[in-house]
Amino acid sequence: MTILPNKVALKAYCEAYHHPQPDGFGAAVERFFDSNAKINIVHPFNAMVGTAQYKELFLQPLLESFENLHRRDYIAFGGDYEDSEWVTCTGYYCGHFKHPWLGIKPTNAMAYLRFGEFHRMVAGRVVESYIFLDIPELMIAAGQWPITDSPGRDRGYTGYLPGPASQDGLIWHHNAAERSASSLEMVTSMLRGLATENQAWRPYWHENMHWYGPAAFGSFVGLENFSGFQVPFENTFSAWIGGAVPGSQTQHFTRFGDGDYICSGGWPSLNAVQAKTFLGQPSHGERLFMRVCDWWRREGDLLVENWVFVDIPHVLLQMGFDVLADLEEAA
Repeated sequence: MTILPNKVALKAYCEAYHHPQPDGFGAAVERFFDSNAKINIVHPFNAMVGTAQYKELFLQPLLESFENLHRRDYIAFGGDYEDSEWVTCTGYYCGHFKHPWLGIKPTNAMAYLRFGEFHRMVAGRVVESYIFLDIPELMIAAGQWPITDSPGRDRGYTGYLPGPASQDGLIWHHNAAERSASSLEMVTSMLRGLATENQAWRPYWHENMHWYGPAAFGSFVGLENFSGFQVPFENTFSAWIGGAVPGSQTQHFTRFGDGDYICSGGWPSLNAVQAKTFLGQPSHGERLFMRVCDWWRREGDLLVENWVFVDIPHVLLQMGFDVLADLEEAA
């Protein structure tokens, strides 16, 4: 199989995290990222510039809090968007949670932190990144998530989320351009059917689909159970506009397909006016902006799996609730 240059770089980066390294993975970061890369990480990290800041503000504190830190990617692929080259990956960090991190008290046991990354590449190096972490998932597992409200009909599953059922999410080879384009078109059309009265998104999904959501929302299996989340979630807001909609004030920074896999991300992606209580926070009629990313897998002409992140602490901050500051104060 032919491995394309950007995928070569991503594969080496992913594999460097398989086992704890003496240099704390710093060498892998230096090889993969341009030294002046613009790196965006979910709240409370937000925007930083360069590998020095990335290592000092994010990677080193993570290594200090989680002994024997390593990670496993179960989806990785690449593609083009608006004349730029991108790679993406998602999976879990894992380590022995020994010291506090972001105010979260350690469990003194093995712990998982789900991540998702998107990297814009130039000459085989990262020049721009968007990195998602499901911090609420870690807080829930540690018994320190303060919100009991869920935007769906039911509270979804909140534990460890698996990789693709097909076990083929690491795509280091080249896929046919026609198949990749077809996958992208399928997802783009589905996204433009969200928040419609006739649920125009439904025909794109398999009846037994899996939706792996952010832990603050939960995960669901089966189209009807997912609808029990999606429809109430949409109805929590008015003037809903997603990053795939032309003319929206929020846009996807990337969206592409690679064979049967597709991804998208926006920083922010979704903007909507809060019309009802959301995650326990009352509505003040304000417009919220959500950093969102997704990976999808198709089988035949239907979508069967979907992994989703939303930067929930950033959304809560817009509603006047700094969930991480409350943790620090309680410590």
